[in-house]
Amino acid sequence: MPYVKEVLDYLRRTSPAQNEFYQAAEEVLESLKPLIRQYPKYAKYKIIERIVEPERQILFRVNWLDDKGEIQVNKGYRIEFNSALGPYKGGLRFHPSVNAGVIKFLGFEQIFKNSLTGLQIGGAKGGSDFDPKGKSDNEIMKFCQAFISELYRHIGATTDVPAGDIGVGAREIGYMFGMYKKLSNRYEGVFTGKSLKWGGSLARTEATGYGVVYFAKYMLEDRGKSLEGKKCVVSGSGNVALHTIEKLYHLGALPVTCSDSGGMIYDENGVDLELLKEIKEVKRERLSEYIKYKPNAKYTPVERYPIGCNGVYTIECFAAFPCATQNELNLNDAKNLLANGCLCLTEGANMPSTNEAVNLFVESKICYGPGKAANAGGVATSQLEMAQNASMTSWSFEDVDAKLSKIMKNIYVNASQTAAEFGEPANLVLGANIAGFRKVADAMIEQGLV
Repeated sequence: MPYVKEVLDYLRRTSPAQNEFYQAAEEVLESLKPLIRQYPKYAKYKIIERIVEPERQILFRVNWLDDKGEIQVNKGYRIEFNSALGPYKGGLRFHPSVNAGVIKFLGFEQIFKNSLTGLQIGGAKGGSDFDPKGKSDNEIMKFCQAFISELYRHIGATTDVPAGDIGVGAREIGYMFGMYKKLSNRYEGVFTGKSLKWGGSLARTEATGYGVVYFAKYMLEDRGKSLEGKKCVVSGSGNVALHTIEKLYHLGALPVTCSDSGGMIYDENGVDLELLKEIKEVKRERLSEYIKYKPNAKYTPVERYPIGCNGVYTIECFAAFPCATQNELNLNDAKNLLANGCLCLTEGANMPSTNEAVNLFVESKICYGPGKAANAGGVATSQLEMAQNASMTSWSFEDVDAKLSKIMKNIYVNASQTAAEFGEPANLVLGANIAGFRKVADAMIEQGLV
C-alpha cells in the first residue's frame, strides 16, 4: 500500500538515524493495512501521519556532580506521544543505550499498549543515557534530582505521569518524586512505582512479569493447553524477568534460564528464584555469581554464545519469555526455538523480537504474544496506582492482582477477536495493533484537529 510506504519514507527523511523507531512504526503500520482499506476515514483524517508524530518532544541537558566533585553531563528525554485517551503515561529508562530513536520507539509502542488496557491513559516515554551501574547511591540521587529539575515543569497528575523502566526502580522514583514535590510544592500522584510507604500500589512491582504469564496462560487455554509441568526459558534478570519466573512457578511451570548482559544461566532443576533475587536485587552483582552457590547450574558468557544467536533460545522448551531488551531475539533464534519444540512465545520486554523473527512466529501459528499486548500489565497496574492515589485509598495485593488478571484476559480477548474480525484469528500482532490503534484513532477524530 503506497500510503503506508509514503509515511515510512517520510519518517526516515524527517527523523534520521532512528532505526528502532522505524522498526516499531513499520510493524504497526503494516498491520493496519486491512483496517485502512476497510475504513477510509482514517486516511481522510490523516490519522497515520498524525499518530507517528509525537505531540511534544522534550530534550534537555542534565548536569550533576559525581562523588569526586567533577561535573558530569547527560542527555534527558521525554517524548509525549499521544494524549487522546488520557494523560501521558510511560516509563523512564536510564541506560547508556538510550537515544532519541529508542525513546521514540518506546513511546510509540506505549500508545497502543496503553490503549489495549482499556484504561484512560495516553502514551509517552522518557529517560537518559545515564548509566546507574557502578554509581554510588549519592551519585544516583544527584543525577535523579538534576534530571527532574528539568522535567518537573512538564509533568503532573493529569498531564504526564512517568514510571520506572530499565535502570529506574523504587529508589530512583523516590529521589525524583522528592525533588518534584520540593519544586512544585505539590504532593500528588505524578509518578507510579512509588514506595508502599508513600502512595505506591501493592502488586505494582510484580505486575509486568505476572501479566506476561497471565497472557500466556490465556493464549494456551484457548488451545486446550497449559503451562503446568512445562519447561520454559526466560531471558533477562531484571524486574520483569524475576516476576515472570515467579509467576511461572505459581502456575506449576519450570523456568530453567535467565540472563544478563554478561551471559546466561541454565539450571535444569529450575532457576533458584530466591538466590537470583539476592544476587540481582540485594547484592546487585553479575549473574556469573549464581554458579558459586549452584555449581550444578551452567553459566555461559555472551562471548561463548553460538555465532549470531542468543544462548537462551538454544535451550529446548515448551514456552519462551524474552524479558531483557529490544531486538534480543533474531531470526536465527526464532528458528532455534521452533526447531526445539517451542509452542508459545510471550514478550515481556518491549520489541524484543526483530521483525523477521515476528513474521516467522506468526507464520508458524504458535501462541505468540506481542509485547504491546503481553507486557501491558505494568502500565495497567500503574493506572490502578493512579486511581488509588486520586481516591486516597490503598487496595490489597489480592485485589490488584485480580484486577491485573482480568485486564490481561480482556487484552487477549480484544486482540484475538480483532484478529478474527480481519480474517487472521491466530495473528495477535495484527489483532493487537488494530485494536490498540482503532481506539486511539477514533478518539482523535472525535476530538477534532488538535
